[in-house]
Amino acid sequence: MFENIIAVFQSSPWLFYSTVLFFGLSVGSFLNVVAYRLPLMMERDWKTECHEFLELPSPKLDDYHASINLATPASACPDCGHKLHFWENIPVISYLFLKARCSSCGSKISLQYPLVELITGIASVAVAYTFGASLQTLAALLFTWILIALTLIDLKKQLLPDSITLPLLWLGVFFSFFNLYTDLKSSVIGAMAGYLILWSVYQLFKLLTKKEGMGFGDFKLLAALGAWAGFSYLPQIILVSSVVGSVAGITLLLVGKTRQQQPIPFGPYLAVAGWIALLWGEKINNAYLSFL
Repeated sequence: MFENIIAVFQSSPWLFYSTVLFFGLSVGSFLNVVAYRLPLMMERDWKTECHEFLELPSPKLDDYHASINLATPASACPDCGHKLHFWENIPVISYLFLKARCSSCGSKISLQYPLVELITGIASVAVAYTFGASLQTLAALLFTWILIALTLIDLKKQLLPDSITLPLLWLGVFFSFFNLYTDLKSSVIGAMAGYLILWSVYQLFKLLTKKEGMGFGDFKLLAALGAWAGFSYLPQIILVSSVVGSVAGITLLLVGKTRQQQPIPFGPYLAVAGWIALLWGEKINNAYLSFL
């Protein structure tokens, strides 16, 4: 059955790209939910565990925070509680149709929602165009969607949840059994080296400045990227993420969007660099070697 679907997509590229775009937009809508609810779920669980450890009464939670998960309750307006109808949840189109306003109370809908949906859709089509109708595309789509979720959470909460980074790492190792992007040896070495490189930088920075320069989630994310792309792409990922992060940080300082001592999450830059490496890393390396 899978072979038949692949054959249909290979014979009809526009059907293939349209399908990927549709699923990308839909997944982007779900990623907005993940980015908002997962940190709340983690905070609830942390509070409960801390109270249990300290033998304190269970923390008091309202009905929403006590029952929230990625599936329930249904999406609703944060201002008036209006539960969204299915036609209010159509990616991008609903935002335009509603003119960026809640249909019940008229409060403004954040631009983040359609923007994330569009980015996810476009990134998904880029993956499909790069790998074609293949198993590589399916795996790379999952890789892309996970990285977008991590980016959103890190930008908002400066947090890279283990519940996402660790499965991403093991998926990379799993796919290396089939030489999907790299071989098993390169994947395992990439995971080990990715973690140890940033861990070493962290320890050196802490020794010299007595401050923590990054979080442990960054180590695990680079380990996951190394598991997917292989150890040979780690220098490229580190270089690209450092350059992009430096430029973004300087730009934010110049426009007054951040303060000099304010921490800037590094995870999004790692995610972008890792995504670029998986899709076009070989071409970039070849171009660089040709230039030299």
